[in-house]
Amino acid sequence: MADSSAEPIEKVSIIISRGSLEGVYPGLIMANGARMEGIEASIFFTFFGLDAIIKKRMDHLKVATVGNPAMHMPSLLGVLPGMSALATSMMKKEIEKIDIPPVGEFLTMIHDSGAGIYACKATVDMFHLKPEDFCSEVDGVISVGQFYEKSAGGQIIFT
Repeated sequence: MADSSAEPIEKVSIIISRGSLEGVYPGLIMANGARMEGIEASIFFTFFGLDAIIKKRMDHLKVATVGNPAMHMPSLLGVLPGMSALATSMMKKEIEKIDIPPVGEFLTMIHDSGAGIYACKATVDMFHLKPEDFCSEVDGVISVGQFYEKSAGGQIIFT
């Protein structure tokens, strides 16, 4: 039973660090849900999570089939040619069935709803990326310190 005396969440900052479909969608779904509930939201993409906001990569994210115990199959099968493509295709079909848009379209929706979308400066520098590599929804390349400033007073969620 929910505690009716609990303070409502007013602000969330979501960190996405994995660039696979199953690494990106949970954070996008949470950010979208927050905005739908009137909760302030921002998303901070770091390390391989940046693939979700890099124009050339965002529509080509794949499901990780190797070393993923949630796949419920032996890891050896995951290395077979075509397994990642098959798993990715199947997951994209299931995502579409429940009316969740592709990553690029979802980012636009979330951004248009008022969420902030940021890239991690240290990772951008480490991967030698440039502002033109990112989709137009990215509000800035910021440091971890700036991310914490933007997150002040809210909940930080690491997906």
